[in-house]
Amino acid sequence: MQRLTCGFALTLIGAAVLTACGGGGSSTASVSPSSTSGVVTGSYFRHAKVCLDQNGNGHCDSNEPFTYTDNNGAFSLKGSGAVLVEVGTDATRYDPDTGTATPVTDPLIFRAPSGANNVVVSSLTTEIADLMDGGMDLPTARKAVADRLGVDPEKVMADHNKESDPDVKATLKSAINQNIDAIVSAVKEAGATGDIKSNLHKRLGLSDIKNVVVIYAENRGFDNLYGLFPGANGIPNVNPASKGKAEPQKDFDGSVLPVLPPTWGGLTAGGQSVSLTQQQTANFANKPFQIDDPKGLNGTGVVVSQSVITRDLVHRFFNNQMQINGGANDKFAAYSDAGGLAMGYYDGSKMAMWQLAKQYTLADNFFMGAFGGSFLNHQYLICACAPEYPNADTSVAKGSISAIDTDAKGNFLRLTPAANSPASALIGKPVYKNDSTLTPKFKSDGTPAAKDGKFYAVNTMQPPFQPTANASADKKQYGDLSKASTLPVQTQATIADRLDDKKVSWAWYAGGWNTALTDSSQIYGGAIQFQPHHQPFNYFANFDPVKQADYRAKHLKDFDQSFLADAAKGQLPQVAFYKPQGNLNQHPGYASVTDGDQHIASVIAQLQKSPQWKNMLVIVTYDENGGFYDHAAVPKGDGWGPGTRIPAIVISPFAKKGFVDHTQYDTASILRFLTRRFGLKPLPGVTARDAALVKNGGKPMGDFLSALSFN
Repeated sequence: MQRLTCGFALTLIGAAVLTACGGGGSSTASVSPSSTSGVVTGSYFRHAKVCLDQNGNGHCDSNEPFTYTDNNGAFSLKGSGAVLVEVGTDATRYDPDTGTATPVTDPLIFRAPSGANNVVVSSLTTEIADLMDGGMDLPTARKAVADRLGVDPEKVMADHNKESDPDVKATLKSAINQNIDAIVSAVKEAGATGDIKSNLHKRLGLSDIKNVVVIYAENRGFDNLYGLFPGANGIPNVNPASKGKAEPQKDFDGSVLPVLPPTWGGLTAGGQSVSLTQQQTANFANKPFQIDDPKGLNGTGVVVSQSVITRDLVHRFFNNQMQINGGANDKFAAYSDAGGLAMGYYDGSKMAMWQLAKQYTLADNFFMGAFGGSFLNHQYLICACAPEYPNADTSVAKGSISAIDTDAKGNFLRLTPAANSPASALIGKPVYKNDSTLTPKFKSDGTPAAKDGKFYAVNTMQPPFQPTANASADKKQYGDLSKASTLPVQTQATIADRLDDKKVSWAWYAGGWNTALTDSSQIYGGAIQFQPHHQPFNYFANFDPVKQADYRAKHLKDFDQSFLADAAKGQLPQVAFYKPQGNLNQHPGYASVTDGDQHIASVIAQLQKSPQWKNMLVIVTYDENGGFYDHAAVPKGDGWGPGTRIPAIVISPFAKKGFVDHTQYDTASILRFLTRRFGLKPLPGVTARDAALVKNGGKPMGDFLSALSFN
């Protein structure tokens, strides 16, 4: 395998160091008074080329001294100055934690800041050096990276392999790996003779992206809409690019179901142009099936087009975990209140958004941030946390605590079945002793706790402020806190706090917001089907309609009145969230695939006409899977999630074109991207999730850098 030429490199000035090798000398010479020594980490890079960039041009020129790292990643050079590290494909990466060495498959370049006293070179010091190129001094740049990761500043320029705190070490490893992914792309984009420092800056600084728009649709699994997408990990035995298999669905007792259960209550919602009764959906083969089959659904002769609204499916916190069943994904039909419908999918090639996915980047390894439904996943989108409900056991909410079964170690097993729950999923849908809105006492990581735990809201609860389904009679701007289904005001840190801290402009635009404030008949009904539990900031103290009226008005806006007008004038804030109203969000039960698809595509078309488009990144994703089956194995994270895989599309002048991105993401990857782009302090739940993934033997979640190209 070929190494990089000396044109690829990396800066670092050290005060201490080592022996020289001019033009290929040995690294074992004695240390001179004027020398530079160090180590190349992440884990340790063996046989990486290190040189002194004596003329400061960012390249290793033929007349500049160089050496190679040893088996511990260490190097030494006679003299001092900017150090460049070039990791070629003849280098290896040694992980001291596992004792394994793997070949480097993609060339890398690392930098470290001039003036550094600790000569550790890594992808994190490369980020620090880039910030210093932009005018920061070393302490400020180091603190900026440390704040982004939530660690002490000295940690980001130290050897993470020697870190004793396992959580800090996991955070550093996660960040190092994400930066390495970005550097790989930057090196490819620069080419052999390009401006590597400029390309690193575009990748690590992301300064070309000035506006981020997040469009948050509803209740669709990846297989449900994009399972047939070419090149994507789609439906097994149907999509040739599938990387998994469809496990036969199993009954409550673990036996394989001979057929899928019927769709309890019928497949289509009331008032539709076609209908399929419960009886017509019996005896479907035990495998995924196409809902919009033009020949008729599963031999019924009934064509259910994408414009037909199907019935809703259960999508709740504990149920989702039971359906995933430890990773097998084989109890979606059994633990659904819609039976076999959970296994249905569409031919997404008929959608306008499918065409945009073909044009830009489709992420096929993106998971909903939390188990369950819309309420919790909207909360996770803005805080990477679950809402707290203090003293639920002694308050009006006492009956809202779910009944769950745990094993001897306190691990969650299942919701407690009711005495009248059917013996088989073929007889009827499951019945539970109490599947309500709150957890029993849980730890902060979402696992059961016998003592010192808290109660968390995981299924739909109403906001304490209007618009809400629990209106207060005496305070029209507030919800009725005397009702158990009204969530107490929340005070956890959110992405709003982080953006405010950095003076980054932002707004949440909601379809039907103003209408719902004046016409309560549109809440969970009417023409727009406004969903109060889809408005996550409306649960937090900073958005109190009386105490924080001005702040609330500045950041919580109506889509119809503001969003498209702001886009047309080039006045969207730096970060904009858009939540479509109910009838346009693709949620089964009250919205069709077609209506939401056409609406979101039309919004994208308007954004592409905006003066801000040339510097815009749009992420279109879904809150959760809506109870639909997906075959992809769910990474093992913390007790809150991640849950089932969902679609995500990255649309931007900087998105890779015609690309299927296999990088592992979850809902909080949006927060990760915002944190990196705007230099924010990370939210605790984000770093906790990545640490849990690594602890469980997996990979941290990405931050969309793999989906971008700056050529």
